[in-house]
Amino acid sequence: MLLQDLVATSAAVAATRSRREKTRLVAEALGRAAPDERPLVASYLAGRLAQRRTGLGWRSLRELPAPAPDEAASLAVADVDAAFAAMSRLTGAGSTGARARSASDLFGAATESEQRWLRAVVLGEVRQGASDAILAEALAAASGQPLTQVRRAAMLAGGVPPVVDAAFAGELGGIGLEVGRPVLPMLASSATDLASAWAKLDRPVLAVDTKLDGIRIQVHRDGDTVTVATRSLDDITDRLPEVVAAVRALPSERLVLDGEALLLGPDRRPRPFQETAARTAQHRTDDGVRVAPYFFDLLHVDGVDLLDRPAHERWRRLAGLVPEELVVPRWQGGDPATAAAFADAALASGHEGVVVKDPEAPYAAGRRGSAWIKVKPVHTLDLVVLAVERGSGRRRGWLSNIHLGARDGDGFVMLGKTFKGMTDALLAWQTERFRELEVSDDGWVVTVRPEQVVEIAFDGVQRSTRYPGGVALRFARVVRYRDDKTAAEADTVQTVQALLQL
Repeated sequence: MLLQDLVATSAAVAATRSRREKTRLVAEALGRAAPDERPLVASYLAGRLAQRRTGLGWRSLRELPAPAPDEAASLAVADVDAAFAAMSRLTGAGSTGARARSASDLFGAATESEQRWLRAVVLGEVRQGASDAILAEALAAASGQPLTQVRRAAMLAGGVPPVVDAAFAGELGGIGLEVGRPVLPMLASSATDLASAWAKLDRPVLAVDTKLDGIRIQVHRDGDTVTVATRSLDDITDRLPEVVAAVRALPSERLVLDGEALLLGPDRRPRPFQETAARTAQHRTDDGVRVAPYFFDLLHVDGVDLLDRPAHERWRRLAGLVPEELVVPRWQGGDPATAAAFADAALASGHEGVVVKDPEAPYAAGRRGSAWIKVKPVHTLDLVVLAVERGSGRRRGWLSNIHLGARDGDGFVMLGKTFKGMTDALLAWQTERFRELEVSDDGWVVTVRPEQVVEIAFDGVQRSTRYPGGVALRFARVVRYRDDKTAAEADTVQTVQALLQL
């Protein structure tokens, strides 16, 4: 398949809001692809490279070579994959220069629309609305296999692309949980408070887990072989020897555990998420810093799959296998007041919040359902819009991604960007509003007069060397624009920096 055909499909998917039409477009593309390129096409249509890392980033892609003319489009998806695979293998002296030359060759052979798509997929910024759920539906339609089987196989194989060949071959039934192969993790939906979560689950007995602000880990043990994977299924085994040692000490030869890993300070309180993320991103293990594992679920033990068993059975087996100090604190009962006291204590201990769980639910790998509901405090700030970027995909023609600034003396300092929380009506409004405030336009970023205040919700603050204020917001999203406030009333960068201590 030519890259231009895939890019055209991606653009068509982004241009429609119809789930049925998105599914049809992706299914048709999978049907047109050659058998040996279907998994790759599936991955690209989901907006992801087949390679976890390429060594390319936004800095290296700021300046691109002149694009090839549209009539000379010749790149095949297999050529693109081969180029990125070669870049991902480059290491050592001279690798930076070699990667830059390879990237220049690849982008130089791409047309303008192909260049935009390639840049977006490298940076994880393909915005087309083709979720994994739509990809699964499209694969079911293209292969003629039941959607339930496609979903189940994808959960157990770590995604839809790995099961594409099996779907077309009619062999999905042979895919099951395999110790050593990470499955997609079960995810939680959200509620604004504990009472709302309690009402949604509507069970006489519920469980409330402490929500640790670490990194999600899934640990597989097969004899002496232990594998530690992240939520995105990256293998980080060699970075967490303390987790490997803890699991090897358990009285089981084959198991699959779900949990979190985080740094603890000398006072045993959790350190900020960014410190945990930085430590687990390093290959050094001789720095004296240790990451503590905490487990909250057991998916397999000594030949017995537990995915479809009720949660209370999985938890009972977990408690009999893992020492109490390595188990996420959990309360179970039917009294909302006692549950609230447990949640308050979790927050007072420095944790992120709680997760309310249905004790009767199976483990729904890869799904964000109603059996787990996370509850955590939501912070808000009143910030000022400093600039705004042109939208792409379905947001083409609108101004979308806003640059957020806090007051700093007589000026403003940037804290990050967000495009989340924006409805079509809000996008239309802000496009008109920011054109009124426009100071300059470089073709991508529109710099505006710092006058418009926006209320931003976020989950936390982390240190950042990317922004001049030294901090950045985690999971920032728009709540509303504040026409009742002036820029002089916006929050200061000192206020944001103080949140690092919370």
